[in-house]
Amino acid sequence: MARAAAVTSPTPRPAPLADRSEAVLSRLQLLVTRKLDGLLQGDYAGLLPGPGSEAGESREYRPGDDVRRMDWPVTARTTTPHVRRTVADRELETWLALDLSASLDFGTGQWLKREVVVAAAAAITHLTVRGGNRIGAVIGTGGGASAPARRWRGTTPPAGPGVLTRLPARSGRKEAQGLLRTVAGTTIQPGRGDLGALIEMLNRPPRRRGVAVVVSDFLSPAEQWARPLRKLRVRHDVLAIEVIDPRELELPDVGVLPVVDPETGELHEVQTADPRLRQRYADAAAAQRATIAAALRGAGAAHLRLRTDRDWLLDMVRFVAAQRHARTRGTTR
Repeated sequence: MARAAAVTSPTPRPAPLADRSEAVLSRLQLLVTRKLDGLLQGDYAGLLPGPGSEAGESREYRPGDDVRRMDWPVTARTTTPHVRRTVADRELETWLALDLSASLDFGTGQWLKREVVVAAAAAITHLTVRGGNRIGAVIGTGGGASAPARRWRGTTPPAGPGVLTRLPARSGRKEAQGLLRTVAGTTIQPGRGDLGALIEMLNRPPRRRGVAVVVSDFLSPAEQWARPLRKLRVRHDVLAIEVIDPRELELPDVGVLPVVDPETGELHEVQTADPRLRQRYADAAAAQRATIAAALRGAGAAHLRLRTDRDWLLDMVRFVAAQRHARTRGTTR
């Protein structure tokens, strides 16, 4: 049951996002502008509560503050411990690692998982591309192996690094919109991709400190991507956005249900009327998500979950607000 959450149902899907990318992006732009605009007013701040490099004002030390930010001259003058607040660089560089492997081409809620990936990219672009900030992206999809919806005979389809695309970091809203159009128009390839290789693209070549955002369902084995993510965290503030569909967490009671793994093409028929099977599936899915959360926490990444059956934009607003609240309290996460 380790990969039970990765199995998807061959239900009818709406038209590919690439065919309606302009309409979707226009709608996303309106939604993002209405709900997110103004969240970053006031002191210049990034999406994550990283320490930044520009000096700000001092304030009294609070439990949980990073002692490396102690303002010793002010502490000596006032005899009260103070820390120096810092704000993000004026020209922030943000990189997106967008996983568009075959398991993302699925959804039983209001959105497909790949649509949530594009939506998250649009929201982060809106939050960061201002004041000369640059934003770039790396996009990964499947390996291009044929994956018909039938049971595989003989060998399984080859797994490899997949198709990886790099979009250079540029400033300006026009360039950011072009980036989003490219993301929305990316064709998902069958076969398994390599999330670790996708994240590793952000580590090479080394870049100045900035923000790295990884958007995926993280269904690849954690040992494949956890180490590159830890390496990325050494130099950058990292946000991991996990995209989830409710059918990956539990099965409905609908009798015999044919399900197919889009990354391998393997087909199974599942008797969902069996309550013990549904419970085992839910337990395996919960354990898998716990493993993912532990790996992200161990890598030091901020973790945001977006679901296809929820208001993803409201979840992002709450996340950004919580990060800003953590900043004002002097914490780093």
